[in-house]
Amino acid sequence: MIDPIRNFRRAFSVLSVAAVLFGNVPSARAEQAHREPHGDAAPAATPRGKHDATVRHSFDDVQHWVAMFDDPARDQWQKPAELVRALGIGAGMRVADLGAGTGYFSRYLSAAVGESGTVFAVDPEPNLVAHLRERAEREGTANVVPVLASRENPRLPAAGIDLVLVVDTFHHIDDRPGYFRRLAGCLKPGGRVAIVDFKKEDLPVGPPLDHKLTRDQIVEEMQAAGYRLVAEPGLLPYQYALIFGVPARAGDEPSKKTD
Repeated sequence: MIDPIRNFRRAFSVLSVAAVLFGNVPSARAEQAHREPHGDAAPAATPRGKHDATVRHSFDDVQHWVAMFDDPARDQWQKPAELVRALGIGAGMRVADLGAGTGYFSRYLSAAVGESGTVFAVDPEPNLVAHLRERAEREGTANVVPVLASRENPRLPAAGIDLVLVVDTFHHIDDRPGYFRRLAGCLKPGGRVAIVDFKKEDLPVGPPLDHKLTRDQIVEEMQAAGYRLVAEPGLLPYQYALIFGVPARAGDEPSKKTD
């Protein structure tokens, strides 16, 4: 029997060798790979500043990332269906999956917005965007629209998005406060940004500790970008889920964590 943990550890070793400077863009969800609790950690690229990416990778090898991101074992701890329900996505909404990677969340988001809604699957890697289009055709999700992002621009319609989902991508973005200030222009009034990323702890899955950001740092950076924390569903074992609204308003009370 194939040992998935061993295979994922081997893939993660390949990942560490392939790390390159990728620029200030939210790329695919790197480092989803399972690893042994005390396995070797890949070295992080040295960040250029406090708000820069903790690591940068190339994502042009689509089959490598498909094997990693779409591993069925991921469902047990990522809980994609439960997470999408917790985000309160309704029929007719326009949702962006920022750093969509191989499209792991595409079919869940597609079902949530329905035929009258749209899912923008955003990624800066051309090979992954081509894969997202092929996947949408294969899965019959006509409401999934792949978008090739640029380094500093997600290429989303102005004031056109109800929710932006950012899963395991936030720590790949340079100048995050600046990036998310610009992203706010893509949100409809009352629009939200949901950030899901690994807790800065030693975990059986996810990236090395020095690639991670703490929950408090993400809240601080999003507040610096003009957002306010509005909800924090506590449903994932290894990750925090933080939902932000924009703009911040005087007198708003900090959100309470919800289970």
